[in-house]
Amino acid sequence: MAQLPISQELRSTHVLLRFCLRVIILIVFAAFGSIGFGASLVALLWMSAALSAVIGAMRRERPFDAALNHWDETVFYLALCCLVSGLNQTVPV
Repeated sequence: MAQLPISQELRSTHVLLRFCLRVIILIVFAAFGSIGFGASLVALLWMSAALSAVIGAMRRERPFDAALNHWDETVFYLALCCLVSGLNQTVPV
């Protein structure tokens, strides 16, 4: 079955919307975590980064493509994971 050509801008918008929706879902799940919000969010972001990397490898997407893809999503998750982890260490509970 032939796939419709999708512009790079539309693909990038799709990746950004997917990322934002997933982060909202991760925040909701982290709110109910038994180890605390920050630690739960770090764990969920770490798992999401690993899953995104696996999906990017399975789909054979290029890491430095012109349009956003799963590899860029992996970098976003890892950046958020580092940010939340750093905030967990500096902000007293």
